[in-house]
Amino acid sequence: MATFFILIIYLAFISLGLPDSLLGSAWPVMRVELGASIGTAGVISMAIAGCTIVSSLASGAVIRRYGVGAVTLVSCMLTAGALLGFAWSPSLVWLIVFAIPLGLGAGSVDAGLNNYVALHYKAHHMSWLHCFWGVGATLSPMIMASYISGEALWRQGYLTVAAVQGSLVLILLFSLPLWDKVAARSRGSRPEERHEPETQVREPASEAESGSTKPWRIKGVRVSMIAFLFYCGVESSVGLWGSSFLVGMKKLPASTAAEWVSLFFVGITVGRMITGFITFGVSNRSLIRCGQLTALFGTVLLALPLPSGFSLAGFMVIGLGLAPIFPCMLHETPARFGNKHSQSIMGFQMAAAYTGSTFVPPLLGALASYSTIGILPFFIVAFAAIMLICSERLNRFLNRKPQAI
Repeated sequence: MATFFILIIYLAFISLGLPDSLLGSAWPVMRVELGASIGTAGVISMAIAGCTIVSSLASGAVIRRYGVGAVTLVSCMLTAGALLGFAWSPSLVWLIVFAIPLGLGAGSVDAGLNNYVALHYKAHHMSWLHCFWGVGATLSPMIMASYISGEALWRQGYLTVAAVQGSLVLILLFSLPLWDKVAARSRGSRPEERHEPETQVREPASEAESGSTKPWRIKGVRVSMIAFLFYCGVESSVGLWGSSFLVGMKKLPASTAAEWVSLFFVGITVGRMITGFITFGVSNRSLIRCGQLTALFGTVLLALPLPSGFSLAGFMVIGLGLAPIFPCMLHETPARFGNKHSQSIMGFQMAAAYTGSTFVPPLLGALASYSTIGILPFFIVAFAAIMLICSERLNRFLNRKPQAI
């Protein structure tokens, strides 16, 4: 039953990844049909991520009341319906309308599942969990590319992904009674699968870190949130604008560009599968640092005036670099801040991550509209560097913390 439960969580993360890369892959042809500018995709992306922020902040209360299983089921239903709405939208306004349920469907389930795995499973499970997000994010641009390679049939691409999402809804519906049973078993049995952070979770040193204080006020939480914001800003910008960069700067066909950007998500997916094995011997913090440096190198390949083949390698390297960062930062949450507040802090971190998804891609789109999409790699380099600085600052703070207690 426990093995089947993990598979259900993996399937849920496939459903989370499917919509994330779809808009960026289809936008070069969607905007032509809808008569929209290149930067308008940022508005849609902002609407999606903005609703996800709201749902992430509310995740603690929602999950406590209804449970992770029910929230996951309803979230997948919302995203499946929203994707159908995208396929049938006659205008840009309707795309923005259906962006609302698409965003609301992602936040609570994302925070809930991440916190469950961080509390009860080791680091390799978190990496493999997010590897399945990469499976969904990789499949959707490939599906879209198969439809837009001939005629601009982007609507059929959305319908296909909605059908896949609907099948996952059925699986979640029939497995709903198992969630409470497996959760009850995990609390008292299978100690080998419980969360074992690489550093001992310390007890609160004072009232300032005890249950009487808001999780928001715990030292280090805000710096962690900033790191999450810039990570998601980098990832979502590459996913949303990568195809437009290849079409505008490298003069590739839209279908080829979509296939190449899918390699970015392949890099994330394969990287997280590999990271799951590496975590047996390497700490989360080391993997985060190495991933950030690797992503910076991949972005340099995009920035240099090299043949288009180097851009292909650049997208793959960026994906490989980003692969360990997000799951390792999530898995560190209980170790950094304690189990008591981990669900609330996880929601804050996810809200910060989606804030990056909300504001960074539209900012890049606005700048590209006034200049050129060629600014993409330079933009990504700057924000990846800020992410690295914030992460290292948090590490230094946490390294000093035990000695002060």
